[in-house]
Amino acid sequence: MQHAVGSPLPPPHQPGHGPAAGWSPAAQHPGPHQPGSPPQRTAPVPPPHPAPGFTGAPHSGPLPPAPQPPVPPAPHPTAPGHAPIPPGTEITGHVPLPPGGPVGVPSAPPAPAAPDPAGTTLAVLLIGPAGAGKTSVAKFWADHRRVPTAHISLDDVREWVRSGFADPQSGWNDHSEAQYRLARRTCGFAARNFLANGISCILDDAIFPDRPAVGLGGWKRHVGPGLLPVVLLPGLEVVLERNAERSGNRRLTDEEVARIHGRMAGWYGSGLPIIDNSQLDVPTTARVLDDVLARAIASPPKW
Repeated sequence: MQHAVGSPLPPPHQPGHGPAAGWSPAAQHPGPHQPGSPPQRTAPVPPPHPAPGFTGAPHSGPLPPAPQPPVPPAPHPTAPGHAPIPPGTEITGHVPLPPGGPVGVPSAPPAPAAPDPAGTTLAVLLIGPAGAGKTSVAKFWADHRRVPTAHISLDDVREWVRSGFADPQSGWNDHSEAQYRLARRTCGFAARNFLANGISCILDDAIFPDRPAVGLGGWKRHVGPGLLPVVLLPGLEVVLERNAERSGNRRLTDEEVARIHGRMAGWYGSGLPIIDNSQLDVPTTARVLDDVLARAIASPPKW
């Protein structure tokens, strides 16, 4: 029996689906179709005869695509001279930091070696009235150490607040008190982060001995029990002269300077080391500070 030659029938249409995969309307026979009459069915085209010498089964469809070799994942870019980044590591550009925590009490080196504060990671709190030279001494001391050291100034952090800055010279109130407390917490957080990464720090603040909860107690909570407090307390005449050289909101009235200096006198008898730098320049005061810190490391003050 002879069969009509034509295309294979399309797969049965299922509701909700389009044309079957691999089949297009062009596959139907191109003959004319009379409306109202069923389409003619055609038999599939028989496969061609195999070529001479071919012993395998004839292939009735298109050849499958040749398998492609797996493509290895692209390596992470690395800078010259650096080890390659392990696979799966996300490149963000951020350097991981160890968690910050309160600094512990520094341990003195074994005797008979004398402690060397210039090569030790320390957290120092430099206390003194306005005009005592705290900022100048702290910067010089931090600049000339053999180990990385940061200077954290409370006044600088307070002045990060621009709009709404509560200037104590305009009157001490709840807003100025809150901003002082916020600045101390911020400085303490920064100090812990520096110390956790092996960087010493020196902080300066004008705190009063008659307010231990806000002053030393607050710094001890923010930084840790290993904080070494040192008082810088020159004479009143020297403080007044240095304050007169200031400008802006850093300059106080003579009455305010005298009042602050009088309250600072309460540090005498507190057990904290006190440096009278009335006749000392900044480099000499920094060297005296190193001597005081060496003794404080060997015998930490009780505070």
